[in-house]
Amino acid sequence: MISFIRFADTLSAWFGKAFAWLILLMSIGTGYEVFVRYVMNNPTAWALDVSFIMYGTLFMMGGAYTLSRGGHVRGDFLYRLLKPRTQGMIDLVLYVIFFFPGVTAMIFAGWKYAARSWQYGEVSVNSPAGVPIYQFKTVIVAAGILLFIQGMAQVCRCIIAIRSNYWLEAEEDVFETEDLMMREANQAEKDHIT
Repeated sequence: MISFIRFADTLSAWFGKAFAWLILLMSIGTGYEVFVRYVMNNPTAWALDVSFIMYGTLFMMGGAYTLSRGGHVRGDFLYRLLKPRTQGMIDLVLYVIFFFPGVTAMIFAGWKYAARSWQYGEVSVNSPAGVPIYQFKTVIVAAGILLFIQGMAQVCRCIIAIRSNYWLEAEEDVFETEDLMMREANQAEKDHIT
């Protein structure tokens, strides 16, 4: 069970970090659009559509990674006061009743939309450039599959919490700059004392 959790966390982290690079591409594309629009007085027809597609892809492909790190919004003003065992039971029920049906519907509906879009080579109607969007609709299916895999790992975490009364946390892989600086300062202070 723990090996599957680690596999799902690693898979989600890899996709989340890989697609995070879209932020850089979006920034470059937006900067280019601002330059050609306001300096060259020659706006592009494709920039808005491409930025929407990249942002949507980033948002969807980062969902499983966010789930693995407990980053989704949660109304936990009472939940956080409960024991991990009780939290695990609540989460398990909510995953079975809401999460998996929703993600499964996302996969199957996304498959239908993507297949139809690929079939007739769908393009965006929002701009005269006719930017293809069928590949973007395929992202719906990929994101759903990643969420389903990560959801299974979260169910395994729930089972561990129910059995042992503690949560198996994801390994930390991203740190805030302030935290890194504080750790370095603390380490330097310890080295200075000894």
